[in-house]
Amino acid sequence: MDLGLAGTTVLVTGAGQGLGRAIGMAFAAEGANVAFHFHTSGDGAEKAAAEAAELGVKALAVGADLRDEAAVSTMVERVESEVGPIGVLVNNSAATRKQRFLESTPADWAPQVDVTVTGTLQVTHAVATCMAERKAGAIVNLMGDSGRVGESGLLVTATARSTTVGLTRSLAKELARYGIRANAVSLALVRTDNIDAHSGNADDEQMRKILAMYPLRRLGRPEDVTPMVLLLASPLSSWTTGQVVSVNGGYAMP
Repeated sequence: MDLGLAGTTVLVTGAGQGLGRAIGMAFAAEGANVAFHFHTSGDGAEKAAAEAAELGVKALAVGADLRDEAAVSTMVERVESEVGPIGVLVNNSAATRKQRFLESTPADWAPQVDVTVTGTLQVTHAVATCMAERKAGAIVNLMGDSGRVGESGLLVTATARSTTVGLTRSLAKELARYGIRANAVSLALVRTDNIDAHSGNADDEQMRKILAMYPLRRLGRPEDVTPMVLLLASPLSSWTTGQVVSVNGGYAMP
């Protein structure tokens, strides 16, 4: 099936490693031009951009601290000038930390709020402003299911992630007049290189307990997630906006 993404410029945040990198590569495989954003994973983003370019698309690794408004503005300007007008934004960047709430302090909370909430707002504002001028665009926000159903040991992460629901639905209502759609994909555990940030250093017994919560009895893989992200970004989903779609192996059901 042709998703109609060829030639579209896509900006994926947090794309130097893990799921973000896989999402960027999936867009490149569809013929989209991709900007792989990174903050600290520069080597991974550069390698991803090089691999994407081998597929015959434009690709760029671009660094920015999403908490820095000026850095975000510079990043968006660079992507638009070097890759092309951004037609799709995938908000994947987030800061997470597994920690009991009563053992945490405001200093522990700040990075998660600053990156997951403020950072996402800043990059979305910068990109959506450009999209509005062109009267077209698609935004796909990634979030963890902890933000949708709650999870012990991830209270601050869940709180920050839960804002994605309000952001997505509000963007859909406010920006529809500009031809911009916004949807979210809510995930349970996806097996990537940085999975320990969510599950801790789980031993075999702990992992068995984790898997027991999944009807499909396995964690997700990046390739389980990318098709939904691509579809929501595609013109084939032109009548879909303001939705939160769970891709979670049955971990939680609405």
